Amino acid sequence: MNLQEFTDEIRSRIGTDSGLNATIKLATDQGIVYIDGKQVPNVVSNEDKPAECTLQVSLNDLKKMGTGELNPMAAFMLGKLKVQGDMSVALKIGQKLS
Repeated sequence: MNLQEFTDEIRSRIGTDSGLNATIKLATDQGIVYIDGKQVPNVVSNEDKPAECTLQVSLNDLKKMGTGELNPMAAFMLGKLKVQGDMSVALKIGQKLS
């Protein structure tokens, strides 16, 4: 899966009104996926903008988390997932992506 395919999948999962009410940046090894959950409809793009929460993780590990093959808490504990900013936002997006 490349970054554009992943971005399209995130856009589909987030929908038009996710209820996140936050901005999230997924900083992957292949580029950025930026989610603006404050706007309705929500906006998902590949822009590198400041966010309330930034998740640093490889695209492969993100895919594994989305399919349930990798537990997000285990990924965090193993250092495969790094969180900067508001941890509560990270928990919200985790619920939307799994």
